[in-house]
Amino acid sequence: MHERISSVAIADAIAPAVRRPPFPAVGPRPQRIFLDNAGLIACLDSVAAVAAILAVLIIGTLPLYPQGVDSFLSARITVKNVLLLIFLAAAWPVVFHAFGLYDARRVRRFGTEGSRLITATAVGSALAIVFPLTSVTGTVTFAQVPYFWPSTLALCLLVRIGRRMADRMFVRQARRTLIVGTGRLAKRALRDIRLDPAQRYEVVGFVDDPASGSLASDDVANPLVGTLHHLEQILMRDVIDEVVIALPVKSCYQQIQHAIAVCERAGVQAKYGADLFESTVASPRYHAHGDRAFVALQVIPDAHRLAVKRLIDIVGAIAGLVLFAPLMLIIAVAIKLTSPGPVVYAQERCGLNRRPFRMYKFRSMYADADKLQEALEERNEASGPVFKIRNDPRITPIGRLLRKSSLDEAPQFWNVLLGDMSLVGPRPLPTRDIRRIVRPSDMRRCSMRPGLTCLWQVQGRNKLEFERWVELDLEYIDNWSLALDARILLQTVPAVLTGDGAA
Repeated sequence: MHERISSVAIADAIAPAVRRPPFPAVGPRPQRIFLDNAGLIACLDSVAAVAAILAVLIIGTLPLYPQGVDSFLSARITVKNVLLLIFLAAAWPVVFHAFGLYDARRVRRFGTEGSRLITATAVGSALAIVFPLTSVTGTVTFAQVPYFWPSTLALCLLVRIGRRMADRMFVRQARRTLIVGTGRLAKRALRDIRLDPAQRYEVVGFVDDPASGSLASDDVANPLVGTLHHLEQILMRDVIDEVVIALPVKSCYQQIQHAIAVCERAGVQAKYGADLFESTVASPRYHAHGDRAFVALQVIPDAHRLAVKRLIDIVGAIAGLVLFAPLMLIIAVAIKLTSPGPVVYAQERCGLNRRPFRMYKFRSMYADADKLQEALEERNEASGPVFKIRNDPRITPIGRLLRKSSLDEAPQFWNVLLGDMSLVGPRPLPTRDIRRIVRPSDMRRCSMRPGLTCLWQVQGRNKLEFERWVELDLEYIDNWSLALDARILLQTVPAVLTGDGAA
């Protein structure tokens, strides 16, 4: 325990505060004017993408005009081309946002930003395919598309180099900050301030009430300049830009209210962390509804990255339906000729947030298979709530082949296109299995849209126990990224070809 600080000593320390030289700045990096202006950078990225595609199209099509540039400039501009450019300009920042290029915490170092930029421009360059696909005259070809990537990469690099040069030219004043509290939350606030790449803070010191029981001044680097009773006096005498309140809500509710009221009276900005309550996997996000502000504890990735995932799903579903159409026609004929019943079987499954939907599969069992399941329950070989039999008598000969090759899942591209499913995500369970789940934590696998393939599908499939299924599904949700989706899709190909673990 530390010695109780006397009021006289505190008053003596506060009185000459204005005359004292400022405390050392926390964090060596100055605040950058353009670093936190993501909107401006996003606009410049859109301009760079449009400029790059125009440059590629001009250079690629210029030889087709005998009179050179004058002939090209007099060419007719169609509404379709204008709409395509608007689409490119709007979609480009969305892709960059998904790769964290507008998150100041992720792009502090130019090397990290450059590597992210290379990947983002490579993915975004796929959007340029719409130009040759929609070209009526054939002047825009697929051979011109690869030149779009280095062009956009060069221009977007110039945007970021220019931004960093501007950062060095313009530096804002450090924000003089006072932290209310000296316990665990205060140390976390100090750490976050030091790691903030977009701000330069000058921590004046800490303010805390010895009676609160959170006084632990030996654990903090900056001095204790007073108690909560002296907060108003400190704000009146010293230059303070903001007050960070870092007190535990449960035991210090009145002190927090007092600090907010003092800051309001003094006209000083007060702020507190969104992580007032402990959570293990959820991340706090600010939401506004009308005039009220809420903090949402999200257990799924941010919406902007999910929007890119959905765009990939739509493109992939369309491609899958087109590529597999001839094979699906052959499968449909084979099913119809070998057993009575419908070609496509629809079963109710649990989707995102347990919403039921009808999942489509090629029928691989006899028509009365549902009625026979109850009689076969005692032969269930799977652990947990799921139902699996290695040599299920209900499966037709052609169905066994379809299951081994996973071709019975091909109609689910339609579910992906409808939005019920995704290309990658936890596999949707039947309603019967969902009702038998007893652990609430297992239901978190329903917090993301179910998928055609998933992490456990490429790591053993039906050889794995149900508990391992859930572990891998939650691992996927907690570590989700577009790169992880791409890796799972690539690993699915050999898993399907070998048929290892299929039931």
